[in-house]
Amino acid sequence: MPHASARTARVDLHRVRAALPEQTRTVLTDYERHLALERGLSAHTVRAYVGDVVSLLGFAYGLPGLFPGADPDAGSAAPVARRGVHAATRGTGLTDMGSAGTGLGGAGLEGAGLDLAALRAWLAAQRAAGAGRTTLARRSAAVRTFTAWAHRRGHLHVDPGLRLAAPRRQRTLPSVLRQDQAGELMRVSAAGATQQDPVALRDHALLEVLYATGIRVSELCGLDVDEVDFAARVVRVLGKGAKERTVPFGVPAGAALRAWLDRGRPALARDDSPPAVWLGARGGRLQPTGVRRIVHDALGAVPGAPDMGPHGLRHSAATHLLEGGADLRSVQELLGHATLSTTQLYTHVTVERLKAIHDRTHPRSR
Repeated sequence: MPHASARTARVDLHRVRAALPEQTRTVLTDYERHLALERGLSAHTVRAYVGDVVSLLGFAYGLPGLFPGADPDAGSAAPVARRGVHAATRGTGLTDMGSAGTGLGGAGLEGAGLDLAALRAWLAAQRAAGAGRTTLARRSAAVRTFTAWAHRRGHLHVDPGLRLAAPRRQRTLPSVLRQDQAGELMRVSAAGATQQDPVALRDHALLEVLYATGIRVSELCGLDVDEVDFAARVVRVLGKGAKERTVPFGVPAGAALRAWLDRGRPALARDDSPPAVWLGARGGRLQPTGVRRIVHDALGAVPGAPDMGPHGLRHSAATHLLEGGADLRSVQELLGHATLSTTQLYTHVTVERLKAIHDRTHPRSR
């Protein structure tokens, strides 16, 4: 269950969106379609991007309750006019700007006062509310994407996001399994599958495929049976931005996957089951939450293993590939990273490991 504050934050953004001028909401709807249909972003990413923009617009219009500095009486940087209360927000404390001179009525997003000062004030208010550098960097990127789109569509005469500087995100080294821990994880799950229980066969195959391929949990869950090629030992996955790629897997993963598809999956499949590789206990497509539970439970049986989810196995696969001598470009292609800089994070992990080994073993390390 989400934390109470998280639920409140989501409800507030829904109310903020409802309180915005009608034409502003229309622009938001168009932007939502652009992200989903033209850019092919996932529903989760679209919600995050649009939520950040709603937060910015609510701040710019001076709607109270978003951040400490958002109240116009406290000196909001954006122009504010308070007239009337939108029907959807009566009793919520959110003021409707629809009839105000700063609204969108014929003025485009310029009426919201979306200039560089407003963007900076919005980020400063979030920083004062406790947002970290990584969060601010992500939200800055979301807003720059929006203002660039709005400028191209003619909603803004000038793109203020071009001059918006954001704090550099903190890139922490991900937790990864040691190679012996990864091997123990597979041995433990394989032992559980020896009884031929359908769920145990599924869980073992799932762990093998996750670690062998390094694919994202969304890519794993979206995998259909006809996208597995046993002869070539590859799977075709649909990644971020609706980009398809082919990822190889090894012999152990192939054997575990074949056992699941031949002996485990038929026991869980129903007449209305989708063509998904991974099925839940009721015959539906296995969801990311179920995969996370499987990974957490399996790692609990490995002594000394860090607590991590499916993304931790992705990190581990990338790190072990590099430790084994794979070049950075090949790992980038396997993981489906858009830029090499994302893949380079794993080189830092391997360097840290080398330093730790040097400190433990070299006679002149101390």
